[in-house]
Amino acid sequence: MLKDATAIVGIGQTAFAKQLPETEKTLACRAILAALDDAGIAPSEVDGFASYTMEETDEVEVAKAIGAGDVTFFSKVGYGGGGSCATVGHLAAAIATGQASVGVAWRSRKRGSGPRPWKNTAVQLPTPGQWTRPFGLLRPADEIGMLARRYMHEYGATRDHLFNVALACRNRANQNPAAIMYERPLTREMYMTSRWISDPLCLFDNCLETDGALACVIVGAERARDCRQKPVYVHSAAQGLPSQHHGMVNYWNDDPLSGPAWTAARHLWKQADFGPQDVDVAQIYDAFTPLVPLSLEGYGFCGRGEGGAFTEGGALEIGGRLPLNTGGGGLSEAYVHGFNLINEGVKQLRGTSTAQVPDAATCLVTAGEGVPTSAVLLRS
Repeated sequence: MLKDATAIVGIGQTAFAKQLPETEKTLACRAILAALDDAGIAPSEVDGFASYTMEETDEVEVAKAIGAGDVTFFSKVGYGGGGSCATVGHLAAAIATGQASVGVAWRSRKRGSGPRPWKNTAVQLPTPGQWTRPFGLLRPADEIGMLARRYMHEYGATRDHLFNVALACRNRANQNPAAIMYERPLTREMYMTSRWISDPLCLFDNCLETDGALACVIVGAERARDCRQKPVYVHSAAQGLPSQHHGMVNYWNDDPLSGPAWTAARHLWKQADFGPQDVDVAQIYDAFTPLVPLSLEGYGFCGRGEGGAFTEGGALEIGGRLPLNTGGGGLSEAYVHGFNLINEGVKQLRGTSTAQVPDAATCLVTAGEGVPTSAVLLRS
């Protein structure tokens, strides 16, 4: 029912920076209005919304501010960056089943100038946090650091493999004037001598801290053909929460390195008319470099333990086996909980990316690995 039944017809974003003066609500509305203008659709036609549970701007305020009509569907998805692609999936399902006709998904965040979520020590820790934070795993970087060290121990992955990920993202950001790291090259020496954040993760293994907002507009396939931009179809969508999953560390499972990507991938490919070998370009969630080799394995681009080696020989660059994060990703364009990866996937299939993959017709977009996650397959 969902396969190619809907399409993304509009995308919008604000500027990205370490600090922007506007409120998150203002940024959200600007991104949404830009996406609607891109699609050629009036705000009054919007009747569906989807965003993140961590989003500070709610549907009531956004709908009033942009001038939306009666809203008949709205949802929010949990687990931070794990929910990014699910916002698209929820709207696609709502539109395909007649619950809405024009859907808007968005994420607005002031992570660059705002507080760090783990600084608030007055609140009761969630259950997973009670088993990590008192023992020194205070930040997501600490938890992924532990997972990365286990991966390197089990499969022989090296810091050079992580550098390959960081370099590919930085190279694409160097081509993207909207990226925070535009015209700021990265070298192996810079990477290897940068300060530690949480061993084995150095500065360049960690995503940016960004203020900014992005949005996209989804409609039914029939209407999409009449919109202003070339439609990008939602071919398949999936979410994944493995049995007995704990969170980023996942260290009391029998197999801590088999994360949510594996669960999402099984459902994603089951619904699709093509497989990993047919993906022309990928936008893989990159809050931390180790998430990329883990995701390459989970989504079937290589075997278990082969994600590090997959990155060798320029595999992730334009012209490589799997060009990825062609706008720069969370590591080098902006970190807005992965929503820039969705919009970059649309640009690739429109043929308007600043680092265009020739003749790209299929794109995988993934959400955060290590937490309950989601993914979408897009096609032109």
